[in-house]
Order: sequence, then structure tokens, then C-alpha cells
Amino acid sequence: MENFKLVIEPKPINVSHDTYRRECCYTRGIHIPHEDFVEILESMSHDTKIYFDFHNPGKAIEPGTYLNGHSGLARSIANYYQNRENIKVDGINNGKDFYVKII
Repeated sequence: MENFKLVIEPKPINVSHDTYRRECCYTRGIHIPHEDFVEILESMSHDTKIYFDFHNPGKAIEPGTYLNGHSGLARSIANYYQNRENIKVDGINNGKDFYVKII
């Protein structure tokens, strides 16, 4: 089973943002196992889920999908790993842009 990992990209990764009708360019991201990401989505507050859907309208939640990150998602990811596995996810919940790749 693959574990999550923070990634600093040598070249920017482009992720489509259909709401803004443009590509977002990221140099950092987090790769998250599909099962973990499904649980993260299920544990999100209603408002955070709405904001997630705004940034990723209609995107499939399946391995290989790239998603746009946002501060609420960063908090959800950090809380999930802190509470579930007692692992601190330093570097994702700091207000900087990031992508998520489901693995």
C-alpha cells in the first residue's frame, strides 16, 4: 500500500480549474492513497466540501486524478493524518498553493 507524501516538483504541474477556466500551476503537492482521500472527503464539513467542489467540479475521485488544493482541504488532510495515524503533515497547511494527486 502506498502512503501519502509531500512532493516538491522540479517543473510545475498544471491542473485544470474548470470553474476559473484556466490551468493552475503548482510546484508542490501531496500524493494521497485513494482510500484515504475518500475518507477525508467523507469527514469534511459541509462548507469545506462545497469549496472543494467549487475548485474541482465534476472531477473523478480515482487513482491518477489531479485536484486543486485549497486551505480547507489542507486542514482536512492534516487533521485526518494527525487524528488517524498520529502523523504531522508539515508543509501542507501553510496557505501556499498545492495540488493533490490520488494514488
